[in-house]
Amino acid sequence: MQVWEFLKELTNPESIIHHGGLFLLLLVIFAENGFVFGFFLPGDSLIFLSGLICATKPELLNTDITSLTLLMFGAAVGGSLFGYVFGRRVGPRLFERKDSIIFKRKYLDLTQTFYAKHGGKTLVLGRFLPIIRTFAPIIAGVIRVPVPTFMFFNVLGGALWITSLSLIGYYLGTQFPAIEHYVGYIIIGFIGITTMLLVRTYWKQRKESKLRKGQEEEPPILMP
Repeated sequence: MQVWEFLKELTNPESIIHHGGLFLLLLVIFAENGFVFGFFLPGDSLIFLSGLICATKPELLNTDITSLTLLMFGAAVGGSLFGYVFGRRVGPRLFERKDSIIFKRKYLDLTQTFYAKHGGKTLVLGRFLPIIRTFAPIIAGVIRVPVPTFMFFNVLGGALWITSLSLIGYYLGTQFPAIEHYVGYIIIGFIGITTMLLVRTYWKQRKESKLRKGQEEEPPILMP
Protein backbone atom coordinates (compact mmCIF):
# COMPACT_ATOMS: atom_id res chain seq x y z
CA MET A 1 0.00 0.00 0.00
CA GLN A 2 2.86 2.36 0.83
CA VAL A 3 4.50 1.60 -2.51
CA TRP A 4 1.26 2.42 -4.33
CA GLU A 5 0.92 5.69 -2.43
CA PHE A 6 4.52 6.57 -3.31
CA LEU A 7 3.87 5.90 -7.00
CA LYS A 8 0.76 8.09 -6.84
CA GLU A 9 2.86 10.90 -5.37
CA LEU A 10 5.38 10.54 -8.21
CA THR A 11 2.63 11.22 -10.76
CA ASN A 12 1.66 14.45 -8.99
CA PRO A 13 3.90 17.37 -10.03
CA GLU A 14 2.93 19.42 -6.98
CA SER A 15 3.86 16.61 -4.58
CA ILE A 16 7.19 16.05 -6.33
CA ILE A 17 8.24 19.67 -5.84
CA HIS A 18 6.68 20.25 -2.42
CA HIS A 19 7.99 17.03 -0.83
CA GLY A 20 11.14 16.28 -2.84
CA GLY A 21 12.35 19.72 -3.85
CA LEU A 22 14.95 20.24 -6.55
CA PHE A 23 16.60 16.84 -6.09
CA LEU A 24 13.44 14.79 -6.72
CA LEU A 25 12.45 17.13 -9.56
CA LEU A 26 15.72 16.41 -11.40
CA LEU A 27 15.54 12.70 -10.58
CA VAL A 28 12.04 12.42 -12.09
CA ILE A 29 13.09 14.24 -15.27
CA PHE A 30 16.15 11.98 -15.59
CA ALA A 31 14.06 8.82 -15.04
CA GLU A 32 11.32 9.78 -17.49
CA ASN A 33 13.86 10.31 -20.24
CA GLY A 34 15.82 7.11 -19.79
CA PHE A 35 14.19 4.43 -17.66
CA VAL A 36 11.73 1.96 -19.19
CA PHE A 37 9.29 2.49 -16.30
CA GLY A 38 9.58 6.27 -16.52
CA PHE A 39 6.88 6.75 -19.15
CA PHE A 40 4.18 7.37 -16.53
CA LEU A 41 6.00 10.28 -14.89
CA PRO A 42 4.61 13.83 -15.41
CA GLY A 43 7.39 15.46 -17.44
CA ASP A 44 5.62 18.29 -19.26
CA SER A 45 3.48 19.55 -16.39
CA LEU A 46 6.36 19.12 -13.93
CA ILE A 47 8.72 21.32 -15.96
CA PHE A 48 6.06 23.97 -16.50
CA LEU A 49 5.15 23.93 -12.81
CA SER A 50 8.80 24.20 -11.75
CA GLY A 51 9.13 27.42 -13.76
CA LEU A 52 5.90 28.74 -12.28
CA ILE A 53 6.96 27.93 -8.71
CA CYS A 54 10.40 29.41 -9.31
CA ALA A 55 8.59 32.71 -9.95
CA THR A 56 5.92 32.54 -7.24
CA LYS A 57 7.52 30.45 -4.46
CA PRO A 58 11.28 30.40 -5.10
CA GLU A 59 12.01 29.09 -1.59
CA LEU A 60 10.62 25.67 -2.56
CA LEU A 61 13.36 25.09 -5.14
CA ASN A 62 15.95 27.47 -3.69
CA THR A 63 17.37 28.40 -7.09
CA ASP A 64 16.98 30.97 -9.85
CA ILE A 65 15.32 30.28 -13.19
CA THR A 66 18.60 30.18 -15.14
CA SER A 67 20.17 27.57 -12.85
CA LEU A 68 16.91 25.63 -12.70
CA THR A 69 16.63 25.50 -16.50
CA LEU A 70 20.25 24.39 -16.91
CA LEU A 71 19.90 21.69 -14.25
CA MET A 72 16.70 20.32 -15.79
CA PHE A 73 18.33 20.41 -19.23
CA GLY A 74 21.24 18.37 -17.88
CA ALA A 75 18.87 15.86 -16.29
CA ALA A 76 16.90 15.46 -19.53
CA VAL A 77 19.98 15.01 -21.70
CA GLY A 78 21.62 12.70 -19.16
CA GLY A 79 18.47 10.59 -18.86
CA SER A 80 18.20 10.17 -22.62
CA LEU A 81 21.89 9.22 -22.83
CA PHE A 82 21.28 6.56 -20.18
CA GLY A 83 18.35 5.24 -22.23
CA TYR A 84 20.49 5.17 -25.36
CA VAL A 85 23.26 3.16 -23.65
CA PHE A 86 20.63 0.84 -22.18
CA GLY A 87 19.16 0.33 -25.65
CA ARG A 88 22.55 -0.52 -27.17
CA ARG A 89 23.32 -3.09 -24.48
CA VAL A 90 20.07 -4.78 -23.53
CA GLY A 91 17.39 -3.06 -25.62
CA PRO A 92 16.82 -5.91 -28.12
CA ARG A 93 15.64 -8.13 -25.26
CA LEU A 94 12.76 -5.73 -24.64
CA PHE A 95 11.13 -6.90 -27.88
CA GLU A 96 11.04 -10.43 -26.42
CA ARG A 97 9.40 -9.38 -23.15
CA LYS A 98 5.78 -10.15 -22.42
CA ASP A 99 3.35 -7.43 -21.41
CA SER A 100 3.09 -6.61 -17.71
CA ILE A 101 1.23 -4.07 -15.58
CA ILE A 102 3.93 -1.48 -16.30
CA PHE A 103 5.50 -2.54 -19.59
CA LYS A 104 3.51 -2.83 -22.82
CA ARG A 105 5.02 -3.99 -26.10
CA LYS A 106 2.84 -1.49 -27.98
CA TYR A 107 4.84 1.36 -26.42
CA LEU A 108 7.96 0.10 -28.19
CA ASP A 109 6.06 -0.49 -31.43
CA LEU A 110 4.59 3.02 -31.35
CA THR A 111 8.00 4.59 -30.82
CA GLN A 112 9.67 2.40 -33.43
CA THR A 113 7.06 3.36 -36.03
CA PHE A 114 7.45 7.03 -35.11
CA TYR A 115 11.22 6.69 -35.44
CA ALA A 116 10.95 4.97 -38.82
CA LYS A 117 8.95 7.94 -40.11
CA HIS A 118 10.82 10.85 -38.51
CA GLY A 119 14.33 9.49 -37.96
CA GLY A 120 16.53 11.53 -35.63
CA LYS A 121 13.82 14.20 -35.35
CA THR A 122 12.00 11.74 -33.09
CA LEU A 123 14.39 12.77 -30.32
CA VAL A 124 13.19 16.36 -30.79
CA LEU A 125 9.50 15.92 -31.60
CA GLY A 126 9.17 13.01 -29.18
CA ARG A 127 10.20 15.19 -26.24
CA PHE A 128 6.72 16.69 -26.31
CA LEU A 129 4.94 13.32 -26.45
CA PRO A 130 4.61 11.03 -23.40
CA ILE A 131 5.81 7.44 -23.87
CA ILE A 132 7.69 8.34 -27.09
CA ARG A 133 9.82 10.68 -24.96
CA THR A 134 10.85 7.70 -22.81
CA PHE A 135 11.37 5.04 -25.47
CA ALA A 136 12.90 7.13 -28.30
CA PRO A 137 16.44 7.07 -26.81
CA ILE A 138 16.14 3.34 -26.15
CA ILE A 139 15.08 2.66 -29.75
CA ALA A 140 17.95 4.86 -30.96
CA GLY A 141 20.30 2.63 -28.98
CA VAL A 142 18.71 -0.58 -30.25
CA ILE A 143 19.15 0.43 -33.91
CA ARG A 144 22.60 1.86 -33.08
CA VAL A 145 22.21 5.45 -34.22
CA PRO A 146 25.73 6.97 -34.35
CA VAL A 147 26.60 8.64 -31.05
CA PRO A 148 27.32 12.12 -32.56
CA THR A 149 23.98 12.07 -34.38
CA PHE A 150 22.14 10.92 -31.28
CA MET A 151 23.76 13.57 -29.08
CA PHE A 152 22.98 16.35 -31.55
CA PHE A 153 19.25 15.57 -31.54
CA ASN A 154 19.33 14.73 -27.82
CA VAL A 155 20.77 18.13 -26.90
CA LEU A 156 18.54 20.01 -29.35
CA GLY A 157 15.38 18.25 -28.19
CA GLY A 158 16.25 18.64 -24.52
CA ALA A 159 16.96 22.35 -24.93
CA LEU A 160 13.69 23.06 -26.75
CA TRP A 161 11.60 20.98 -24.36
CA ILE A 162 13.04 22.31 -21.11
CA THR A 163 13.41 25.97 -22.04
CA SER A 164 10.01 26.35 -23.69
CA LEU A 165 7.98 24.83 -20.84
CA SER A 166 9.98 26.21 -17.91
CA LEU A 167 10.24 29.75 -19.28
CA ILE A 168 6.55 29.88 -20.16
CA GLY A 169 5.74 28.80 -16.60
CA TYR A 170 8.17 31.36 -15.17
CA TYR A 171 6.81 34.16 -17.36
CA LEU A 172 3.21 33.45 -16.38
CA GLY A 173 4.24 33.24 -12.73
CA THR A 174 5.91 36.65 -12.79
CA GLN A 175 3.16 38.35 -14.78
CA PHE A 176 0.16 36.67 -13.13
CA PRO A 177 1.14 35.52 -9.59
CA ALA A 178 -2.44 34.47 -8.82
CA ILE A 179 -2.10 31.69 -11.39
CA GLU A 180 -0.58 29.50 -8.68
CA HIS A 181 -4.09 29.06 -7.26
CA TYR A 182 -5.13 27.29 -10.48
CA VAL A 183 -2.28 24.77 -10.64
CA GLY A 184 -4.69 21.83 -10.46
CA TYR A 185 -6.54 23.00 -13.56
CA ILE A 186 -3.26 23.62 -15.37
CA ILE A 187 -2.06 20.08 -14.66
CA ILE A 188 -5.36 18.63 -15.87
CA GLY A 189 -5.01 20.75 -19.01
CA PHE A 190 -1.50 19.41 -19.65
CA ILE A 191 -2.66 15.84 -19.17
CA GLY A 192 -5.55 16.40 -21.58
CA ILE A 193 -3.40 18.03 -24.27
CA THR A 194 -0.57 15.48 -24.12
CA THR A 195 -3.01 12.56 -24.07
CA MET A 196 -4.84 13.98 -27.08
CA LEU A 197 -1.56 14.42 -28.99
CA LEU A 198 -0.45 10.89 -28.13
CA VAL A 199 -3.76 9.31 -29.15
CA ARG A 200 -3.78 11.33 -32.38
CA THR A 201 -0.23 10.19 -33.16
CA TYR A 202 -1.11 6.56 -32.39
CA TRP A 203 -4.18 6.48 -34.62
CA LYS A 204 -2.44 8.35 -37.44
CA GLN A 205 0.46 5.91 -37.46
CA ARG A 206 -1.88 2.93 -37.20
CA LYS A 207 -3.87 4.22 -40.18
CA GLU A 208 -0.70 4.75 -42.22
CA SER A 209 0.54 1.28 -41.26
CA LYS A 210 -2.69 -0.35 -42.45
CA LEU A 211 -2.54 1.66 -45.68
CA ARG A 212 1.02 0.53 -46.39
CA LYS A 213 0.11 -3.07 -45.58
CA GLY A 214 -2.86 -2.89 -47.95
CA GLN A 215 -0.70 -1.52 -50.74
CA GLU A 216 1.86 -4.29 -50.24
CA GLU A 217 -0.84 -6.98 -50.38
CA GLU A 218 -2.60 -5.48 -53.41
CA PRO A 219 -2.01 -7.72 -56.48
CA PRO A 220 -0.26 -6.15 -59.46
CA ILE A 221 -2.40 -4.94 -62.36
CA LEU A 222 -1.67 -6.99 -65.47
CA MET A 223 -1.68 -5.00 -68.67
CA PRO A 224 -3.27 -6.69 -71.70
